[in-house]
Amino acid sequence: MLNNPKLFVAFDFNDLNNAKEFSKKLDPQQCGIKVGKELFTCGGPAIVEWFQSKGFKIFLDLKFHDIPNTVKRACHAASKLGVWMLNVHAMGGNEMLIAAKEGVDQSNENPYLIAVTILTSMNDVNLNEIGINHSVDEEILKLALNVATHNLDGIVCSAGDLKNIKPYLPKDFIYVTPGIRPIVDLNNDQKRTITPEDAVKEGSSILVVGRPITASQNPALALEEIINKIR
Repeated sequence: MLNNPKLFVAFDFNDLNNAKEFSKKLDPQQCGIKVGKELFTCGGPAIVEWFQSKGFKIFLDLKFHDIPNTVKRACHAASKLGVWMLNVHAMGGNEMLIAAKEGVDQSNENPYLIAVTILTSMNDVNLNEIGINHSVDEEILKLALNVATHNLDGIVCSAGDLKNIKPYLPKDFIYVTPGIRPIVDLNNDQKRTITPEDAVKEGSSILVVGRPITASQNPALALEEIINKIR
């Protein structure tokens, strides 16, 4: 079964000192930290280890997508860092998903391994641009079913997608949902956003929240307000 935390803060920083200083404003008992490509490029494994030393669980959001053997080795290396969760792209296909799971399993560290379905910045028009001629809903269900078939722990998707896919997936599947906004803003770079309350109602397991916390004048208060909404 999935344990806490239920909320990860997206640390989309490109400066290590800023990231470290900001983490001091948050309570590791209330949230984990999502380390993505931007921060990991700046700080590498050392920044992950630093956050862990302060008590934070880490979601390593590097979205591995490469040939199977490369992804296997990358997932093994990420797992050996002791991260709580890591991810790959579901569009990498069957062999890559199998290899990713093998890499994690061989580490003996047991992090959660999830797969990204369709990025929340994409809609039907964007899919058509890359040659996928059916809807976001159809593609997410197809990818999610394939992820479950290969025994990964869950997926990343918009919380608004869950009503269309949850009936077809394992009961213990993990649903990690970015694009969380206390007030939905249609003028941002994520096209499929949702409020924290609605995300939980739809069945989100873990909410990923970035700018509503990291751009707040009072990050601790912003975090507390969101936690209160999803309790």
